Amino acid sequence: MDHEKVNILLVDDQPAKLLAYEVILKDLGENLVIASSGREALEVLLKTEIAVILVDVCMPELDGFELAAMIREHPRFQKTAMIFISAIQVSDIDRLRGYEMGAVDYVPVPVVPEVLRAKIKVFSELYRKTRELERLNQELEDRVRARTAELENSTAKLRESEQRRSMAIAAGKMGSWDWDWITGDWMWDEGQYRIFGVGPERFEVNPANVQALLHPDDVDQLRKAIAEFNSGTRAYETEFRIVRPDGEVRWCVGTAAATIDDNGRVVRVSGVTVDITERKRAEERQNLLAREVDHRAKNALALAQSIVRLTRADEVKAYVNAVEGRINALARVHTILSLSSWQGAELSKLIDEELAPYSLGGQIKLAGPEVQLLPATAQTLALALHELFTNSAKYGALSTRSGRLIIAWQAEDDRLTLTWEESGGPLVRTPKSRGFGTRSLLASVESQLGGQAQFDWRAEGLLCRLEVPLTRKTAATTGPGKFDAAAAAELQRASG
Repeated sequence: MDHEKVNILLVDDQPAKLLAYEVILKDLGENLVIASSGREALEVLLKTEIAVILVDVCMPELDGFELAAMIREHPRFQKTAMIFISAIQVSDIDRLRGYEMGAVDYVPVPVVPEVLRAKIKVFSELYRKTRELERLNQELEDRVRARTAELENSTAKLRESEQRRSMAIAAGKMGSWDWDWITGDWMWDEGQYRIFGVGPERFEVNPANVQALLHPDDVDQLRKAIAEFNSGTRAYETEFRIVRPDGEVRWCVGTAAATIDDNGRVVRVSGVTVDITERKRAEERQNLLAREVDHRAKNALALAQSIVRLTRADEVKAYVNAVEGRINALARVHTILSLSSWQGAELSKLIDEELAPYSLGGQIKLAGPEVQLLPATAQTLALALHELFTNSAKYGALSTRSGRLIIAWQAEDDRLTLTWEESGGPLVRTPKSRGFGTRSLLASVESQLGGQAQFDWRAEGLLCRLEVPLTRKTAATTGPGKFDAAAAAELQRASG
């Protein structure tokens, strides 16, 4: 079927990608307009009516987010559909930022032609239908103005109903309602029933039943709205929660407007309800992430501070090397935990990170199953392993080509047992006193994790056995600021 072509704006600073988008979208039969920068895109928008904007997130000078913000500031383009193309992994926070800037969808790279065409086609058709609806509404209004006063009332009601339905379709997760202030009759559309989790066949819309679905803490919002309309308020907006019959709590924002008669009395109140639960949850996730990042950063900085303050050495170079080694070990485990969103870390990954500099000719042998560690346990064990590797490289089996090291571990009854066995290195003698590394290892494993650390200084090589619980909540998981103080105290005692 023939239809009026619409303009689609393609924005990317790479000509090859623009050409690829043109090839993908040419079969849609629309007008494709090209812009190689954000500024050029703005110039095009001011001169041309655009239905859909396809924009690359990463561009020099003016990136996709900045361009979207500038476009949304102009009244003409506040409803223009924008689709972001991103060649990088987009996080929840980046998606939230994009939607706040006005994006209606994301397309990842590599682009799937069928998916891109489908998305562009949907918004092109929506734009075309919207323009057609605007023209039809204009024609309808012209006819209404030509009709007699007897028909004006019924025509106005039809137009109001059409406007509410159009708003609900365009916005999504939206419902509209109408309340006859004189008779008390209510009208809910399908979207309103869907938001409240009820159906028209069983739910009678009246003030008592509606109030029963409101969250108890938000019931006063309804009473306040009624009181304000009675006192002359013409419009009202508020956020509130509903409790669906199945117990699910949903966040909504409601907007209502009053219709008055010639005597200034309220005769009807109409409104729109929008389900904003996902937005609220995104805000909660963002706040939780910010608090978690702050908590983890404080813990890491406090532990690093303790390492710097308590490390001992006879020479500056030795001191620097010791501090750098311990902080690098902490950084490596931090990276592993970050990749898992701080859910935990595999023991084998911790060991692999620490042994990387010492993997010489098969001197090291590992044996053990996959074991998931809590974040606090992973941090402590990473530092303990670092001390063992460092001492072995200086004085033990890893200091010679003939030395051998076996690291074996097993997990039983929610308890991890790790064995460190050296052989073939220099003759070992029991040390007269323990260094800071050994003392801090004992303090952290035994006091912080509630485990045990045993050292057997055999002549043929060190035998160390570490036992730690896998499920115990350590100080690092009980709240901000507790692990750092405990760790500092234990290391202070370890430093003697």
